[in-house]
Amino acid sequence: MPIKLGFAPTRRSIFSAPDAVKYRGLTRKRLEELGVSFVDIDDINDEGLLYDENDRLKIVEKFKREKIDGLFLPHCNFGTEYECARLAKDMGVPVLLWGPLDERPDENGVRLRDTQCGLFATGKVLRRFDVPFTYLTNCRLEDPVFERGIRDFLAVCNVVRTFRSIRILQIGPRPFDFWSTMCNEGELLERFNVQLAPIPLPELTEEMKRAKEEGSEVAKTISYIRENMEVCIKPEEVENVAALKVAMKRLVEKYHCNAAAIQCWNALQSEIGIMPCAANALMNDEGIPVVCETDIHGAITALLVEAAGMGKTRSFFADWTIRHPDIPNGELLQHCGPWPISVAREKAKLTYPLAFKHPGSLTAEAKHGKVTLARFDGDHGKYSLLLGNAKGVDGPTCMGTYLWVEVENIKRLEAKIVEGPYIHHCVGIHQDVVPILYEACKYMGIQPDLYDENDAEIKAYLRGE
Repeated sequence: MPIKLGFAPTRRSIFSAPDAVKYRGLTRKRLEELGVSFVDIDDINDEGLLYDENDRLKIVEKFKREKIDGLFLPHCNFGTEYECARLAKDMGVPVLLWGPLDERPDENGVRLRDTQCGLFATGKVLRRFDVPFTYLTNCRLEDPVFERGIRDFLAVCNVVRTFRSIRILQIGPRPFDFWSTMCNEGELLERFNVQLAPIPLPELTEEMKRAKEEGSEVAKTISYIRENMEVCIKPEEVENVAALKVAMKRLVEKYHCNAAAIQCWNALQSEIGIMPCAANALMNDEGIPVVCETDIHGAITALLVEAAGMGKTRSFFADWTIRHPDIPNGELLQHCGPWPISVAREKAKLTYPLAFKHPGSLTAEAKHGKVTLARFDGDHGKYSLLLGNAKGVDGPTCMGTYLWVEVENIKRLEAKIVEGPYIHHCVGIHQDVVPILYEACKYMGIQPDLYDENDAEIKAYLRGE
């Protein structure tokens, strides 16, 4: 679903109302040119502007009825700061504050709008109301920074909307050995409305049996596997991979989930004779993240990262594993074989994984290029989002799905992971979404944690520098 903005341009009475109406129209036109989905307030009053309390109440009703994802407050002259703050407080969605750059005063020294001054006032009142907001620098509608700021804010809204509606299919409890992936289910629900839908492994295997008996979806999935992977396992094992994928998707839909976390070993192998990695990969390629070892925090991370990328690129769930043997700041990202084939730089092999005797995993190196790496995690009631960039580099051939990366300072990153609250799992995506996730944290109530320690650089980007 597209992100929908509530478009509530504002003015103040002592400044030029005609000029405010003019800029309301110009801003609306620019949003339309950019293909932004928005709900206006043109039917609330003749000017289509926010400045009156009675009108504001009608705007709240309209915006809630339309279920907006973000609130855009263009200051078409100075603006009415308390009406903006009241509206933002009532809506409870991400807020974008912006105003068009003022023109030169006329020959008599008259100024029509004083937009920048009004932005200063509204920012202060929003803080008084304890309303987090995003500021798009005072600029012209045609400036590249305006388009960038709008698109970035849409992505921030997408992250926040996703975060507020997370429901994860938990397939089995965490493996006993993985104490690191334990989570506080009650706290996640109470703090963030993150809901889990736990099911036992027999429910999954029963759904696999039904899928095989019905046949058509499994046959279609087998055909896709043979067309897109180099198959190195037996036909009956391929059928199990396909049936597992179909079963997981059905259960995700049954419980209205948007991601899954599976107990991928060892009980599952004794029941179905395969690793679930390749089935996970197929789900991941369809935009339904499935993570390993019942890592609930990993599933949350995958959803946030993909939302920040606006669904343009699939994410991959990885282990931080070993240092690069030749590159001082290099590291191996790897997992048994669950990465979507869309991120591979070569045709994936459907084969056996490292360290396990059962088939059903993929082997393929991922594409190089710039990536974002992230990890949502917490303990003792404190949650944060580890964030940073890396670039793909050459390295030794490995088993499973893998990517050698180079970061700015591996020792600094390593210390952050060891000292916590993070673990050896992360999520990567072939996009730079660090600024989006950084900005979204203020709306999610979690702390951004930049492992590159480039806070000033990220803040400068968000300011439009």
